[in-house]
Amino acid sequence: MKLPIALSNKHIHLSQADIDVLFGQGYELTHKKDLSQPGQFACEEMVEVVGPKGSTKMRVLGPARPESQVEVSLADARALGIAVPVRQSGDVEGTPGCKLVGPKGEVEIERGVIVAARHIHMSLEDAEKFGVKDKDIVSVQTTGERALLFNNVLVRANAAFALEMHVDLEEGNAAGVKNGDLVELVK
Repeated sequence: MKLPIALSNKHIHLSQADIDVLFGQGYELTHKKDLSQPGQFACEEMVEVVGPKGSTKMRVLGPARPESQVEVSLADARALGIAVPVRQSGDVEGTPGCKLVGPKGEVEIERGVIVAARHIHMSLEDAEKFGVKDKDIVSVQTTGERALLFNNVLVRANAAFALEMHVDLEEGNAAGVKNGDLVELVK
């Protein structure tokens, strides 16, 4: 019941409408490197995210999404001065917004700033193998000197997903894990 883990740093997903404002009409994001999930990639582009207390540069991830979303850690949220809920990616209803600044313009998003919930991406075949289904909540055990048990881990099962657990950088550092380490699913 082992699976690889990956640490997620702060990043932003942008809608095409916001890309057009931030980088120019009809702009296409520049592919920097593929990410572990099929079709997802890190972009060359960076955006400044501005909150009431501060700002930070964040890498854009592609492709464009239907709605812009900013994913931060709890420490990032405090530094920005934004009270941010923990949410599943894409669940932005009732979340705070912020200002985004790009080289060609700026946009105020009304919602979309979240701390991404710990989650496991897996194919439908993997879900069957692990005995779980989409939206199940499980625990995951790490090993090593700083071993810990992650509770409240959301299962995201989809035919297009590759097997991998995602935690934010803070949580990964606290557990002493690095990208590619194997962890164990505990039901």
